[in-house]
Order: sequence, then C-alpha cells, then structure tokens
Amino acid sequence: MASALSLVAPGERIICIEEAAELVPTHPHVVHLQVRRPNVQGAGEVTLPDLVRTAMRMRPDRIVLGECRGAEVRDVLGALNTGHDGGWATIHANTARDVPARLIALGALAGMPPGAVAVQARSAIHAVLHLVRRQGRRMLAEVAVLRPDGAEDFACDLALTLGPDGDLIEAGAWPGLARTLDSGEPR
Repeated sequence: MASALSLVAPGERIICIEEAAELVPTHPHVVHLQVRRPNVQGAGEVTLPDLVRTAMRMRPDRIVLGECRGAEVRDVLGALNTGHDGGWATIHANTARDVPARLIALGALAGMPPGAVAVQARSAIHAVLHLVRRQGRRMLAEVAVLRPDGAEDFACDLALTLGPDGDLIEAGAWPGLARTLDSGEPR
C-alpha cells in the first residue's frame, strides 16, 4: 500500500489513519493519525471512527484507513461517499468475492442494516484489490468491482485474475472497470 501511495501526485494531501503506524509512503504531503488507547483512568481515548471524522475536516485528497476491522466501516463508507475519491481501506477477506459479506459483518458491528451497507459500498467503492502472499511477497491476485444484487444486496465480480504465469487475465467485469478507469467515473 505504501508503494501505491508514493505514486499519488505530490500536490495531494494523504491522511493515513492507523492503529499502529505502519504506512510510510514516500510522499511530500502525508498526515498520520493514530489511535490512542485510554490512560489508566480510562480517559483520553481516540478511536478509529474519531480519527476518520477528524480527517474529514483536514481537507484530504486521499483518506487511507490502514485496517477496517469494526464499526469504523460506517465512517469510512460515509467519508468515501462525500467526494473523497481515491481513498482506500484494508478489509481482511479470503477473496475479492468475500468482500461484500465481510462489509456486511463489519456494518452489523456499527448497527448498519445490510441494505444500508450495500448502498453505501456500491457508491463508495470503485474497485476491490485482493492481495495474496506468495514466497514472502504480496502480490495482486484479483481486481473486482461491486455490483447490485437485488435492491438491498451486492456482490463482487472479477475484472482481473492472476494467471498461472503471473500475468493478470481479464475476467467478465473488465470492460466496465476499463471504462471507469478511462473516464474517471464509476459505471
């Protein structure tokens, strides 16, 4: 992720929100926000949802959440639906196709019904990148896009998959993703 962040235009402000500082992109305009645990008296805690809301006031071009593992999914989806294109979050799932189920589970932790998660996710997320670890290296294994699956549900369709020789192979959702990449507008 830090490598990709290093490719962001130098004039753009990146806000990295993490529990523990791990992302160190080579970029001139990065602001790091980090979770703070409460002190022994139980005061002073700063949570991931607090930091996402704070980041919105900092005029970010890119909001990056290191890991989305709980109720902060509500705030991340909200932030990505307010004109902050180019943001991303790490969601742990087994495959790209498992991302909708994972988002719905995280949304439940935030008190969001599945339909609300689906509507927010379909609007906010233009692509899902699934990484795998092979031979000690992270590799891009799948690129997918979200699509409606009924009025209040969604699914993930593969656009690119990693072939046996290490090349990315076009899959069914590729034409739509290619149009999005060419125009900058989601389809």
